[in-house]
Amino acid sequence: MKILVTGAAGFIAFHLIKALLDKNCSIIGIDNINDYYDTSLKTDRLKILGENSTEDVFKFINLDLADREAMSALFADNNFDIVINLGAQAGVRYSIENPNAYMDSNMVGFLNVLEGCRQTKVKHLLYASSSSVYGMNIKQPFSTEDRVDYPISLYAATKKSNELMAHTYSHLYNIPTTGLRFFTVYGPYGRPDMAYFSFTKKILKGEIIDVYNNGEMQRDFTYIDDIVEGIVRIMDKIPTSQSSATSTATAPYKIYNIGNNQPVTLRRFITAIEKACRKKAKENLLPMQPGDVPVTYANIDELINEIDFKPETTIEEGILNFVTWYKEYYH
Repeated sequence: MKILVTGAAGFIAFHLIKALLDKNCSIIGIDNINDYYDTSLKTDRLKILGENSTEDVFKFINLDLADREAMSALFADNNFDIVINLGAQAGVRYSIENPNAYMDSNMVGFLNVLEGCRQTKVKHLLYASSSSVYGMNIKQPFSTEDRVDYPISLYAATKKSNELMAHTYSHLYNIPTTGLRFFTVYGPYGRPDMAYFSFTKKILKGEIIDVYNNGEMQRDFTYIDDIVEGIVRIMDKIPTSQSSATSTATAPYKIYNIGNNQPVTLRRFITAIEKACRKKAKENLLPMQPGDVPVTYANIDELINEIDFKPETTIEEGILNFVTWYKEYYH
């Protein structure tokens, strides 16, 4: 089985490729290794992948999703069975500062992926969406049956757009597509722009951490190993053509929530980091930030029923694993 993984130097893709290397797969990973955060972390991830494989098993190509000609050539030169699109410009707050990066990567880049899948008749496209598409929906927990028409950040708007684009290509060209709405993924080799990463760094250094909304926000923190296990199982769950309750348009199209189904307060989250670091945090309490939402909480009934899997890693266990890695990695 030949697999393309985009965003290969990124957090989730790195762990996914590591898991896929244990299976009988041939993997090509692409990434443009941009400087949104420390590129040395990205290159270290790639180094680990290279050390654990040969080129015929895993090959990395430095390539930008928004490069239409290069993406077209990549698909034409390879007969991919499965495409897993994890490459995107991430971050809610950064989308306010640099909106063009989101248009280039998340919109133009995703269109190039869809076109490649159309031209080469890929058997299954999986792509990263986000819990941010739910915006400030009142109903909890968030269900894939809920309307997601009111994004409150450009990042969320691009992820909702990706779902609409995928449905269009599934309907028009019969491309099986599965969207994965990730809920606050964390773990070793994670993204430095995420709160758990910066909190750990500052707590260990005795620096002040910014705590928004008095620590009352809730997040469905999902440990990376649980995310990877979910993706691997969903790879084999190729959607068939079906219509929705509100439309006769048929498409081999599916959306899943991948979350822990157990929202955790920011306060408990900080306490878990303090315990793992064996050090008390110094806090600067701040109001809610633009683009943030008070609660994310995933309904994962479909995930449980259709692939028989439910994430189970507790926040205390997952944070301890992260802090242990952090101390070793940064000496």
